[in-house]
Amino acid sequence: MYKKILLATTSSPTCKEASNVAFELAKKHGSKLYIFHALGFPTRGFGSFVVDFQTGEQEYYSPERIGKVKEEIEQTYAEQLKGLDNYVIETMAGVPHTEILRLARKQNIDLIIMGPHTKDEKGAILYRGLLGSTMQEVTMRARCPVMIVSRPVTKEKLEFKNIVFGTDFSKQCKAAFAFSYDLAKEIGSKLYLFHALDITPGMGAAIFGQNEIDKCLDGIKDRIRETYTTKMEGFDNYKIKTWEGIPYMEIIKFARRREADLIVMAHHSKEKDPDKAAIGSTLEQVVMRANCPVVSVNHS
Repeated sequence: MYKKILLATTSSPTCKEASNVAFELAKKHGSKLYIFHALGFPTRGFGSFVVDFQTGEQEYYSPERIGKVKEEIEQTYAEQLKGLDNYVIETMAGVPHTEILRLARKQNIDLIIMGPHTKDEKGAILYRGLLGSTMQEVTMRARCPVMIVSRPVTKEKLEFKNIVFGTDFSKQCKAAFAFSYDLAKEIGSKLYLFHALDITPGMGAAIFGQNEIDKCLDGIKDRIRETYTTKMEGFDNYKIKTWEGIPYMEIIKFARRREADLIVMAHHSKEKDPDKAAIGSTLEQVVMRANCPVVSVNHS
């Protein structure tokens, strides 16, 4: 499924859940795992010093320093590395998201795995706007899917038996659907094609009666059939579901009700250059609240 997986890590507690998933998937699928940490520069400019990922102190950049960091990473993940032979530890000084993307493209990575934020802030995952800037930039520009892990994930959940594909019918959703469908078909998952009719207060909800809402939902189901199911020849392990409400809340509720193991969404929904579009607010909220991994797809 994934020949090459890139774990973007700071080796800090905020990356624990993401690293657990990366190691398990690599072992399960026989993937080559790239464990990568970028030694960030202490200022916006480039210089001779980098920031130590454990102490936060400035250190002189040298081959010896790089070797030390690799040793520290190997020690941090010593237990998880047991039984995993096909891995590489990479470190590089530079702007973290730039170096992550550079490595991903150089090695033709199939999946990037990372945590949702980089700062060790208590409760940060609960509040909007605290998604790490590195994650934002990587999901914006990555040519492969990016899996964001914000909660503990059991080995059983990594079977991905139930996949929820959340769509708003934007152009970017085509790539997200293709990833969802290919994955479900390959491993025999149940695929839920889900759309939430937006009746957020202030978005016109007051003028909708339930009869109008029901008609809209029926029309959305037809659109899902026309847009997606016509491309799933020979695959019938799917369900079409449409709910009304605040989109991110309905996606999260639906995923929990169906015991979803994975949520797949487009990186953003507005029609703009994928390399310049900030992460969509719905995806941002889903990432922060979902109890399963979320995959952001930005390019086909």
